[in-house]
Formats: sequence, structure tokens, C-alpha cells
Amino acid sequence: MISIDARGLGCPKPVTMAEEVLNTIEEGTVEILVDNDASVKNLQRFANKNGMDSEVIPEDNYWRIKITKGYICSPIEDTEKDKKRETLIIIGTDTLGKEEEIGRILMKGFLETLKVTKELPEMIFFLNAGVKLTTINEETVALLKEIEGMGVEIYSCGTCLKYYNLESELKVGYRGTTNHIVEGIKDFKKVVWI
Repeated sequence: MISIDARGLGCPKPVTMAEEVLNTIEEGTVEILVDNDASVKNLQRFANKNGMDSEVIPEDNYWRIKITKGYICSPIEDTEKDKKRETLIIIGTDTLGKEEEIGRILMKGFLETLKVTKELPEMIFFLNAGVKLTTINEETVALLKEIEGMGVEIYSCGTCLKYYNLESELKVGYRGTTNHIVEGIKDFKKVVWI
């Protein structure tokens, strides 16, 4: 078994490292050590998307992700493998429109409308100033927790959290990467940018 120590590395580096090694073998298991939840989820998605098996083993301060290439006895159903998810919303601002005061009111109204009408996407990805909605804006954090409870996956851009010095302030959802956007373009039937 090949082992990769990707602890201390942010996404997408652990996925890239795993992919490079997996491309050099016909079949076998690669173990990747990571120390953040976003990398665990991204490695699992990478394995699943490429028809490989993955196993997550939690340790004290990190995770072991074992990705196995080959050895799959039953084929993945084509209909399941090729099934696209419905909607991804990417929110790149904490306001709607130019005027900040009314823009904050409109953004809150937009999120409330999503919740009330149950016209929910499968995933919402926050980037740029949008990460303020999952961290320091208490009104939107409360709304987003309710929306998450209704089954919506919520991610905030890790680079953006770091830029705004909000990494320790994330109150809803998970730290995400640009992989969510890049993969979303082909994995979702509809991608909406706000």
C-alpha cells in the first residue's frame, strides 16, 4: 500500500497528490493522511466519482483515507453514475445589488424565501464576501442552519475564510474548495451565480 502524508495541506492539494499516485497504478490501495474535514470529503467525492472505493479511518488529530483502485466486483449502475444533481447556488457576495444597506436586507429576504417556499438547491457554496453570511452575520447564520437542516449542503470557500480572517468563525456548513465549483459545473444540471 502506498501512503501519502498530506497533513497541513489545504485543498485541492491532497486530491491532486492522490490522483497523481493512483494514475501510476493499475489496481491497489493508496492511503492519504489529512487533517481537515474538507479534504476528507473531497477525497471521498473524488474516489466515488472515479468509481473507486474509499474508507475513512479517524485517528487522534487526523484521518486516514484509503482509496482502492480496481478490485470492484460489481459494476456501478450507469444510471446512478451519470445521474446529475439538480441545482448548485454559488453566492459570491453578502449583499444583493450595489447599495449595501438594502443589499443586506435583500440577501436575507432571498434566503428566507428559499426556506419558506422550499425551492431549495442541493448545495450552496459561499465565496468572496459571501462567507460573511456563514460566519459573522448572525441573522443569515440562523437562516442557513435551518436551510441546512432541510437537507441542503453548505460550503464556504476556505481561501476566502482565510482572506477575511474568518476561519475560526465558521458557524454553519463546512469549509470548501474550488473543487465544489469546478465539479459542480458538470455535476449539476443548473448552476446559479449570485
